[in-house]
Amino acid sequence: MTGLRYVYAVCRPFDRPLPADLTGVAGVPPKPLAHGDLVAVVSHVPEADFAEEPLRARLEDLDWLSGTARAHQSVVDALTEVTSPLPLRLATVFRDDSGVRTMLEERADAFRQLLDRLDGRVEWGVKIYAEPREDTTGRMPQPRAASGRDYLLARRRQRSAHEELWERAEKFATRLHDTLSAGAEDSRLHAPQNPALSGASGRNVLNAAYLVPRATAEEFVELVERTKGEEPGLRVELTGPWAAYSFSGLDEPGGGREAGG
Repeated sequence: MTGLRYVYAVCRPFDRPLPADLTGVAGVPPKPLAHGDLVAVVSHVPEADFAEEPLRARLEDLDWLSGTARAHQSVVDALTEVTSPLPLRLATVFRDDSGVRTMLEERADAFRQLLDRLDGRVEWGVKIYAEPREDTTGRMPQPRAASGRDYLLARRRQRSAHEELWERAEKFATRLHDTLSAGAEDSRLHAPQNPALSGASGRNVLNAAYLVPRATAEEFVELVERTKGEEPGLRVELTGPWAAYSFSGLDEPGGGREAGG
């Protein structure tokens, strides 16, 4: 089959097969491409979309980008079921199999180090949201008072309640992060999510990732679940298990766009 090579992840050789109906980017099933003791999981993608110039335009198309990201993630998720993959960033593309093998050869030592570190481990995400009381329209309720003075006093009390909630949320987030970090091998604090982009309700006060051995994942999940509902007005969300994106240590996983010439 002609076309460029799209690389999803690097991993050690694995014995369990990927699902027979699994398709990746551009609707093409992924396949393992072995080089020594490393495996790149790849699929063929059309130059019309993934060569350097058309890809630059495609990345401005949010619908196309969203579909590509979902397909990429579905392959990485499937790999996480059978091994501990080192996921590469979206749209890591090479001209042909030889280009992929060159990348594996040039970065072999770094890949091996990271794969040894991630072996038998997965990433869990934990977010905390502070949720001030809202009316049925989704807006903060406005104070009602008989006079201007009463209105100002009510507004002051409302602001004070908000500030108390933010302060309580920060303390709870710090305490929970410390507890979860003690039960994980490593942790990362990410920037709070913008609600306009994430679509999540409330103010994000913790956005963290934890590297957890599969053997202790159940205990970690139970630890998070016990905190849900512990603090009124705060929502705790747990996601995972994921491939260890936050702990890959690869700023430029593909080593550049070889496919672009």
